[in-house]
Amino acid sequence: MSVAAGSVRAMAKSGAAGALYQCSECGWQSTRWAGRCGECQEWGTVAEVKVPARERLLGQARSGTARGVRAAAPSRAASSAVPIADVDARLAQARPTGLGELDRVLGGGLVPGAVVLLAGEPGVGKSTLLLEAGALAAARGRVLYVTGEESAAQVRLRADRVGAISQNLYLAAETDFGALLEHVDAVKPDLLIVDSVQTISAEGIEGTPGGVAQVREVTRALTALAKQRTLTTVLVGHVTKDGSIAGPRTLEHLVDVVLNFDGDRHAQLRMVRALKNRFGPTDEIGCFELGEYGLVELPDPSGLFLSRLSDPVPGTCVTVTLEGRRPLLAEVQTLICDTSGEPRRVTSGLDWPRVGMVVAVLQRRANVTIGKKDVYAATVGGVRLNEPSVDLAIALALASATSDLSLPAGLIAIGEVGLAGEIRRVTGVQRRLAEAERMGFRRAIVPPGSPRLPAGEAPGMTVTEAPDIRKAIAASLGK
Repeated sequence: MSVAAGSVRAMAKSGAAGALYQCSECGWQSTRWAGRCGECQEWGTVAEVKVPARERLLGQARSGTARGVRAAAPSRAASSAVPIADVDARLAQARPTGLGELDRVLGGGLVPGAVVLLAGEPGVGKSTLLLEAGALAAARGRVLYVTGEESAAQVRLRADRVGAISQNLYLAAETDFGALLEHVDAVKPDLLIVDSVQTISAEGIEGTPGGVAQVREVTRALTALAKQRTLTTVLVGHVTKDGSIAGPRTLEHLVDVVLNFDGDRHAQLRMVRALKNRFGPTDEIGCFELGEYGLVELPDPSGLFLSRLSDPVPGTCVTVTLEGRRPLLAEVQTLICDTSGEPRRVTSGLDWPRVGMVVAVLQRRANVTIGKKDVYAATVGGVRLNEPSVDLAIALALASATSDLSLPAGLIAIGEVGLAGEIRRVTGVQRRLAEAERMGFRRAIVPPGSPRLPAGEAPGMTVTEAPDIRKAIAASLGK
């Protein structure tokens, strides 16, 4: 018989009363400690934090307790409700920044009182873009540029290089939120640019500068300031290794517009995409070219993604991709060669799983023998092609490289390839064909049933419908 223990070891507490646990990576919060974050799934990042009084009060109110309801005292409304027909919509009209490609993504320009979050990898050109936009906006009002990552002299050197000098463009190098507010009171700007929000810290808020708590509270305060004073605010945000916006996910919900500025650091092309936009579309992109003297707008960037070879080369095929609502011509290049060991599969600018699927379909459905050979596939100009409509161009380029036969000059291929070898319809075929015809292409292979251009609009364009990959290869290579 076992002897009864004099005492029983206490079990670990699930959480003290009023305690709050928070992930240091993504800001996920819980009333119980966990070894793994429930949002980002990181291990060992959840730790206890002090619960601010207002957070505790809101938590009690959400739970419906009488104390929480009594504590939430009624507040006086800032303004009275009015009929929607009496609201002046002119107060929310967008004002152009002066950069046409940026205005395209924003939906016409910056709306007074809007908060814009611009995210991108380090060195992609976020500061240069906003410095140029700020100098152009300074022609219509005062602009305050607050930098927390560089000194004022360093920003001035960049402004001299890109020609962003204006008497209405004010510059301040600050990392303290209180000092930032003093500059806003002194300058009274129409546009506030904060580069970046991760470098600004506020006194009285727990956590290190750039931490989850600091970034969230500073963003909340700047958003409240923008709405109170109708001050257009642009915040620069960092990104994580996987390309997502650093900090808690609440940042994207607090702001009105979320823009992503991306591009290959070794290429000149830069693109601005809208991930969220309360005042305009989210399917537009802005194209820029990063040069020695700053960013240059590219209203017609299709030529950047095509090679300059005069004669067709085996293994290449041109397609038309849709970036938002803008059609762009892009060239796919492939190379197949013998290997001395394990076959290699290398891609650049393309999604390898899709390329691998197309390789398998070619071998199984079209008797294109690739075997144990090295396969290389890439795009021209550093553009990334993730759209399914690129499948047919990849397949024809691989078939061309395998047979060592060149595709006819002036040919484009549009379509998604299925596992059964069929070619499926894609969206926006008319816009794609119109762009190809404008760029001088005269032949196109498209999925069956695709809408054609109106009669007489492109008389020189010959469109061939291919129901499967075999028919597409026969129409392009003649076998």
